[in-house]
Amino acid sequence: MSTTSKLTLAGTSISAIGVVVFVHFAQKWEQAAMHQGVVRDMEQQRVKRERQADFEMQRELEEKYRKMQAVHPSTEDESQ
Repeated sequence: MSTTSKLTLAGTSISAIGVVVFVHFAQKWEQAAMHQGVVRDMEQQRVKRERQADFEMQRELEEKYRKMQAVHPSTEDESQ
């Protein structure tokens, strides 16, 4: 084999290996980014469930307090 052929073979081999390694790491980075999206979504869902539970608790307390306290309509209209 001539020197030019050897250099061409070496260059294309190194380029092919470089492309394969780059694609491999690009896929790993993309997979990590997608996993972070899943983690972020799970955290958002957890926060949403906590907020919903707090809302339900507040609503139950409001109903309980409304039953305990007699709320009467304003009598301003009656005095006129």
